[in-house]
Amino acid sequence: MSQTYRLSRDCIATEIPHGTQTTLLAGSEVFVAQTLGGNVTVRTDHGLARIAKEDVSAIAGLVLSEESIDSDGNEGGVLNDKRIWDVLKTCFDPEIPVNIVDLGLIYDLAIEETPAGAIVEVKMTLTAPGCGMGPVIAEDARKKIASLSGVNSAKVHIVWDPIWAPQMISPEGRKALGLE
Repeated sequence: MSQTYRLSRDCIATEIPHGTQTTLLAGSEVFVAQTLGGNVTVRTDHGLARIAKEDVSAIAGLVLSEESIDSDGNEGGVLNDKRIWDVLKTCFDPEIPVNIVDLGLIYDLAIEETPAGAIVEVKMTLTAPGCGMGPVIAEDARKKIASLSGVNSAKVHIVWDPIWAPQMISPEGRKALGLE
């Protein structure tokens, strides 16, 4: 998948690791570094940037495989922990090719059923306290949870206790990172 493309139109992107928004201009050349969870990480002349799923069509000629898009888990049915964990597994740090669940970033998941629909709250951490992408990753998770049928509201809280450590990576994540 790693190759160079041109942008067919201006698009909003998030600078990595700062987390600030920028506009990538039409005609700019980008090198696709990662395509996971529907978002695309690109290398530009100015560094790394994350292009959200909504703007990926600006990358002329890029066709994402079903594997890189991932299902959002919104097939319908009963809302339960498994559906939410499954949708969280479609969220990725744009620099690490492992989902946030297998990275060990999700600390807690709570579902409160109400007459208007479920209220879902998630506690997550980051691999480093200064990571500017934290709010971007948390918002990606929040949006995906909120899109599930049966969810009235979703909140993702970034917490720092306990402090994340590499030992929190799941066996699947360790394998993907070549740590096993």
